Amino acid sequence: MQHLVAHARSFPQRTAQQTAEFRRLAAGQSPHALFITCSDSRVIPSLITGARPGELFELRTAGNAVPRYRAKQPSGEAATIEYAVSVLGVPDIVVCGHSHCGAVGARVRNEDLSALPAVAGWLGSQLPDGLSELGEDGSGAEVAAAVQRNVREQAERLRGYPCVAERLAAGQLRLHGWFYAVDTGLVLAHQPSVDAFLPL
Repeated sequence: MQHLVAHARSFPQRTAQQTAEFRRLAAGQSPHALFITCSDSRVIPSLITGARPGELFELRTAGNAVPRYRAKQPSGEAATIEYAVSVLGVPDIVVCGHSHCGAVGARVRNEDLSALPAVAGWLGSQLPDGLSELGEDGSGAEVAAAVQRNVREQAERLRGYPCVAERLAAGQLRLHGWFYAVDTGLVLAHQPSVDAFLPL
């Protein structure tokens, strides 16, 4: 933790060399995309994309899950999506899953999560059913296939948000499904025409 504190303490001195950029950021934001990804500390959207401050509006949840839209049950995730789409007017949404995902891997391997009731409840309600049917041993390849299936499912759930559906219909919004390999840095994108993940 100490190195994080030291970095934070010295941050004002480093930003002093970029005063114009930070003043522009203080005046407002106009991000290029809403980036929905896992809470996993190994997945760093700005590192993967090269995004500068102000270019990505981020939503991070275990398993990059997008709860189904329920008007009478608002959530922080739904509020983030709605704000990004309706207020900030992002032209793109990326749902990015990743290799070695503990959330999806737990479902694939049918792990006992009884000691973690909040985790079990979230994964059980937000990740697609049938992930454990994709393999028997929970190998890296099986988890990767399950993560990619999960990305497709979560992207499809976004279509159920009225703000997303409206802007998709108007041709003002694009949805993207990505898979990031932690060990190699490779990024694959879902190609709906062939229903496969291919290199960007």
